[in-house]
Amino acid sequence: MKIGIAGAGAFGTALAITIGLDGRQVMLWARDPKAVQSMRDTRQSPRLPDVPLPDDVRPTDSLDQLAECDVILLAMPAQAIRGFLADHATGFAGKRLVACCKGIDIETMRGPSQSIEDLVPDAIVATLTGPSFAADIARGLPTALTLACKDETEGAYLQSALSTATLRLYRTTDVTGSELGGALKNVMAIACGACIGAGLGESARAALLTRGFAEMQRLALSNGARPETLMGLSGLGDLALTCTSDLSRNYQFGLSIGRGEEFDPAVTVEGAKTAIAVTKLAKRDGLELPISFVVADLVARNITVEEALRRLLSRPLKEE
Repeated sequence: MKIGIAGAGAFGTALAITIGLDGRQVMLWARDPKAVQSMRDTRQSPRLPDVPLPDDVRPTDSLDQLAECDVILLAMPAQAIRGFLADHATGFAGKRLVACCKGIDIETMRGPSQSIEDLVPDAIVATLTGPSFAADIARGLPTALTLACKDETEGAYLQSALSTATLRLYRTTDVTGSELGGALKNVMAIACGACIGAGLGESARAALLTRGFAEMQRLALSNGARPETLMGLSGLGDLALTCTSDLSRNYQFGLSIGRGEEFDPAVTVEGAKTAIAVTKLAKRDGLELPISFVVADLVARNITVEEALRRLLSRPLKEE
């Protein structure tokens, strides 16, 4: 079996490393020919410089080589996936395509798997999501993720194809719940980061995490997700990790907002645009998501952290 990974960022490279170490051939595609040649020469990636690329990982800038693979993982930002597929859909027709990003497209309000279905309608579609950091996966630290696929048979095939000695995949057919859990937890991570960055304390973060989880369930269930999915790795598990770790880019972005500091614009923060997309979804569905709305305004710099706090604390008292 040959596995392709479109996107040689930290997460795509980490997946390539763990799969390659398990003895499977991996084509790791990057857009930049110079970056590909450097990885070939040094057997290292600038995104994960401390972990060498296994012999079975073959960097390439050839989309034809990528399209020869049996399974192709799309390890790119959620906002980039539609553009990539629009340009290259023909080569991926009929393939097993696995979205490895977390977000909601800001223009279409569609999740990654829906974007694949829109642009490559005859592809077999799945999503890989859950609590993980690229560095942990690459270093062989034990990690568990959710593999979501509507087709149970194909889901079982992909679960077997992508699991490794240290990367354990759990299977579900609830693609909607898995994707929304992964997308919405990034919004809550920004909120929790802003809370800690502003010095509001651990108790306030616990409140945001808990009430944020209620918002995640509210939006996901209104879109047809199953409740148990949000209680699993792709919901509660990912939320707990992302809202409490300094390794989370979304949490770090929130910290910078809370501290009034600039944040590196070159770092991808999926939750920033997802927050804006969530507000559109919520308004369409008539849902009240106060934390998500506040995060969208913080990201847009429409309000300060102090104003966000006043808005949340002045809401009417109610039952939990």
